[in-house]
Amino acid sequence: MATFDEHANAYDSWFLDNQNLLTSELKLVAHFLDKDSKILSIGCGSGLFEMLLAQDYDIHIKHGVEPSKDMAEIAEKRGLQVNISPAESCEIGPNKFDIILFNGSVSYISDLDLCIKKSFDALKIGGKLILIDVPKESGFASLYNLASSLGTWEHQLLAHISPTDPYPIELVKSANWRTSDEKIALMQANGFVDFEYAQTLLTHPMFANDKVQEVIEGYDRGDYVAVCGFKK
Repeated sequence: MATFDEHANAYDSWFLDNQNLLTSELKLVAHFLDKDSKILSIGCGSGLFEMLLAQDYDIHIKHGVEPSKDMAEIAEKRGLQVNISPAESCEIGPNKFDIILFNGSVSYISDLDLCIKKSFDALKIGGKLILIDVPKESGFASLYNLASSLGTWEHQLLAHISPTDPYPIELVKSANWRTSDEKIALMQANGFVDFEYAQTLLTHPMFANDKVQEVIEGYDRGDYVAVCGFKK
């Protein structure tokens, strides 16, 4: 994706400058993962989360899919084997993985239905698909959509309600935020069952980086939400 090719370093820098938010999101990503599973990360980006999962949780993700060559190059330096391809067109193969993870990439995928269908085929029986992202109904997505419409964070409508260090506007404008219910419905339509949910970033976005936030069950109040479904 051209946007991420141009702003690969800005992506990493933003997360590293927002350490409490990063740690909160990392806790959510680790929540449904298992140490001894073969995991594929679709939209792995720079491999930042995968690197931190190995360091902090002893969870090792070796395989990734990423359309941005610049992002993939960074991820490969961090130890991932990356298929440089859009999620919609990558070839995974049947019954290969225990877990397939989309962390923060859902909103940058055009045909999510196709990707979920392909994920179902690529999972082993008993495997799970985990979609983690900012849901459209959340406070963060509302601010992102407003900033995207305005084309900038520097507008009076966003004054005094935006985070001090907002997500880069170029990455905001290229996203298509989806509701949690939309994601659940697509997963159900493609055969996933026995859903589990978890969430974090439970404060207003202005205060999301003030302290590390815990993970709780459900998807009714978090600005970062994980939806987990199983292939039976």
